[in-house]
Order: sequence, then structure tokens, then C-alpha cells
Amino acid sequence: MIKWAFIAVSQAAEGQVHTSVIRASQREITTALVPDYQAAADLARKLVSEGATMIELCGGVGHKGAALIAEAVPSVPVGVVRFDYHPVLGKSGDVLFS
Repeated sequence: MIKWAFIAVSQAAEGQVHTSVIRASQREITTALVPDYQAAADLARKLVSEGATMIELCGGVGHKGAALIAEAVPSVPVGVVRFDYHPVLGKSGDVLFS
């Protein structure tokens, strides 16, 4: 089973960590909505301890957030959909979620 995760950071999470898991033919992806960078780093650590082999971050996560999360899980690759200035949020995640 290959496991990975996609983590989005948003104030819409209302202080909670929301997750869903999709499983199909030897693949498992966990998607998550978290309220801030620290929650994302904590969740990434948990998911890696449960077997996730990579973490992908939404475009709202800025450079500082990506670095914090990557430092939390040095044993796996962390990728970022890159918008730093997010087209929907109107600013960098570094401004909103740090």
C-alpha cells in the first residue's frame, strides 16, 4: 500500500483538523484541512508515523510554512503547489497562517 497526504491550511478549518481518506487499489491518500502551520506540521508527523511516504501542500502554504512542515518530516519529500500569493486568498499563507 502506497500512502501519501495532501494538506490544506485555511481559517475555514475553524481551529480543527479535518481529514478524509480515499483508498483504491494499493493506494491511500489522506486529505486534510488544518487551521495553521503548526497543526499542519503536527499532522504531517502523525501521517508519516502511520506510513505516509510523501506530503503535498496546497498553494496557500507559503515558503515559511513549507519549510516548517518539511523540517517536521525530514524522512519524506514535501511538495508544494506553488502560488505563494494565492489567487483566492489574495495574499501569501505566510501572512495568514504563521
